[in-house]
Amino acid sequence: MKELLEAVREGRMDDIRPLLARLDRGGRKAVLEELKSLRKEARGWRWGERTRVRKAILVAGAGCHTGAAGCATWLGARDMRDWTHSPYPWVLEVLGDREPDWLADLARRLAARAVESEAEYRLVEELARRAGCPLPVSDGMVRAWAERADHARWQGGAQKPVVDVLRPDAHLAALVPHLLTMPELPPVVAWVDSRSAAGCWPAALTTLVAEGLLDRAALLDGCVARLLRGGKPTDLRFCLTVVRGLGPTEEEEAARTADWMAMAADGPSPVAGHAQEVLARLDARGALSVRQLAEVSGAVLFRTEKKLVRAQLILLGKVLRREPSAADDLLPVIADAFGHPDTDTQERALKLAARALPAATPGVREETGRMASLLGPVHREAARAVFGELLEDGPQAAYEEILPPPPAPRPLGPPPGSAAELAEEVTAVLLRPRQEDVTAFERALDGLVRYAHSAPEELVAVLEPALAGMWWAAAPEQDVERRLSREHDGLHIVAASLLGRIPRRAVHDAQTRRAGSGSCCHDALNGILYARLWEAAAEVRSGRLPYLLATPTWHTGTIDAAELVERLRGYQALGVPAGPVDFAQALLRVRRTDAEEAARQASALGTVQGDRLAAWLRADQPVAAVVPRHVETDVPVARDWVRQTVVRARRLLLATRENPFVRERFPRAFHWLGSAHSPRNQKCYCWVAQSPQWTATLPEDGETLAAWLLPSVAACVQEERGGTWLLPALAETGGAAAGAIHLALAYGLGARHPEDRLAAVDALLVLAARGRLDAGLLGGELAALLEGESVKPNRLADAARTAAGTGAYGTVLSVLVPLLPALLARERAPRGLGDLLAVAAECAEHSGPPATGPIAGLAETAARGGTTQLVRQAIRLETACRAGTG
Repeated sequence: MKELLEAVREGRMDDIRPLLARLDRGGRKAVLEELKSLRKEARGWRWGERTRVRKAILVAGAGCHTGAAGCATWLGARDMRDWTHSPYPWVLEVLGDREPDWLADLARRLAARAVESEAEYRLVEELARRAGCPLPVSDGMVRAWAERADHARWQGGAQKPVVDVLRPDAHLAALVPHLLTMPELPPVVAWVDSRSAAGCWPAALTTLVAEGLLDRAALLDGCVARLLRGGKPTDLRFCLTVVRGLGPTEEEEAARTADWMAMAADGPSPVAGHAQEVLARLDARGALSVRQLAEVSGAVLFRTEKKLVRAQLILLGKVLRREPSAADDLLPVIADAFGHPDTDTQERALKLAARALPAATPGVREETGRMASLLGPVHREAARAVFGELLEDGPQAAYEEILPPPPAPRPLGPPPGSAAELAEEVTAVLLRPRQEDVTAFERALDGLVRYAHSAPEELVAVLEPALAGMWWAAAPEQDVERRLSREHDGLHIVAASLLGRIPRRAVHDAQTRRAGSGSCCHDALNGILYARLWEAAAEVRSGRLPYLLATPTWHTGTIDAAELVERLRGYQALGVPAGPVDFAQALLRVRRTDAEEAARQASALGTVQGDRLAAWLRADQPVAAVVPRHVETDVPVARDWVRQTVVRARRLLLATRENPFVRERFPRAFHWLGSAHSPRNQKCYCWVAQSPQWTATLPEDGETLAAWLLPSVAACVQEERGGTWLLPALAETGGAAAGAIHLALAYGLGARHPEDRLAAVDALLVLAARGRLDAGLLGGELAALLEGESVKPNRLADAARTAAGTGAYGTVLSVLVPLLPALLARERAPRGLGDLLAVAAECAEHSGPPATGPIAGLAETAARGGTTQLVRQAIRLETACRAGTG
């Protein structure tokens, strides 16, 4: 046993098998216990030594295990895979004396675990070969097999077609069916090079089917089932390509009619489009009954994709021309399309119903006439011509604007009731990668300061075991100091300082280093947070402060003025001076509106902090006033590699004025906020994730914060993603909501990516619900951005349609009306103007005509004639406006 352990420690792989052969079952069990201890010991070694010894431990441990389950667990452990060159040839050697059934069991167990490399795949494959059993199949095995095949394509220099690599594979028939059942296809399988599609996986599989190496029915069933189940677009595109490559016969398509119907009803657009084509072929062959057609049409006609809806109506028209007797079954389905949000779809459905109506029974005609009341106002006259007295004109309900309830401020609640409760909250915050939850972060920070003052020994006693797993708990002190000083790891700074993991000198030095206020708003806002953290890190060591002044009253970060006065009164009673950074942050957070009584009480305290608070409340001035004039900038947004030029874009931004009070009376970490800033002089080379701490730093100055963040928000109209994430939080801030917030919202509504536009829609609805939306101002800002081509009309139309879909028709219409005249006056209509008119028309049909009167240029556009989307929607909007005033 001793010789074997020495060989393992020295990494002598070739000596392990003969030394194992000398041991009986009891000896191997004893060695295994020693190997487990050595495995734990090796975790702290250097990488090179650890890797060499771990390979020997892996091989020896595999040979010492007498059960397949234990051996599979040993071989599959993640910490035993830390190697460059595979140790599995030696593993196969030490397992050479095992029975075939034992090897088959091991192969199955290993396959069921995470097979992540070609080496592990080869190990399972060789075990199955020696056992004489079929290759066990799992997601990991299929993934490793696919990557192995992809690597083989590139061997020998020239790229081989996938089919040439797969054709000689003995396990092809077992692995391919499982491939289609995986939650996600391996990327190397799903990716198709459009330039050489014939050499990729879909073409290879269809070729192998044609050669008889794969079962056609199984592959077709697998792909169809995958299309029904849904998944990533790349996976569905792969399956669609395979299905089209197989070219299903008439019998194969007919046998899967129910599947095509389900895909057409609920599948993603490309899948539904293909299913719709198959159903059209089935109908042409007489293999699709009228009842089946009616069933699938009812679902397809409610889809939002215009192409699918149009194709379905065309199919229904063909069937009705061929079989007029089908009118009773199909007319109710067509009538359902009268309520489709797209007016073109309504028009097509109305024309189709008009052709089919004579062949329908009286009951169906009557029901279809009732459904015609769902048609938009623009089609009312045509509907009356078709249905006559069957068209019901019920009383129109009074319009009521639907807006979300205004966000109610949520109080932070009382501080933690015990040190143990605080330890739970602190641990939860530290386990998050960022301080995304302002409420949890502020409660934890204030709780640490409170208990460091009132019960420091108890606090340390509960935090030590709770935070023992943190990276800084056992790291060398100089490493902790270096990382926390460089990366400013949030609440880790305060917790590590409280538990003595950071020297006092390091805390003092960090406070001094953070005295600067940054070069851009991101640096400045983060710098204020870091200054607060390092000040708190010093205070928890001294236990001087009973609580923090800057702890918010509500989730937005705002502090109630009367509550801040009471906190200062508590400091006065204890004779404790406030922390400079903490007090400055409290001033920025205090609610300044209607605070005269709080200002009087603060002044009555007779303290320096009380007088400063009173002056701040009475001044009721923003931390930095926004200059109400656009600053036009020209910024690089991309590079044209063909022409070797930089693509630049025009941006409208805003500047802010200097605030001498902030620069003279606040700590240096806040001086950037009080300086004058112009976008033309502002240089920001940092990339930082947006943080809710920014709005919590200035919860009563959303207008100022919006002006500083405008460059980040404006970048979303180009390639950037995620810049509008803070817009809903900005809409909840206090203070004025003027040009900066509305310009930021305008950029957000025209953002490139749908998720960014959705955040802007949320902000729009929040502003409207709070009564702070200036629709005319927002419309003017949008008009300016559209004029400069910073925002595209089709993207704005998408955002407006989303907002209107919530029931805020009047709000959306009031925003769109100011920007339409300039767009309608252009000699050449911009792309997407028809979509904007469609949204405006829908809003006017629901909420009535705009209160500002006729829209300039609309009548002229409607009178142009023709059937373009622009003219049709202009006519629709003009009709809705006339109907509302008539």
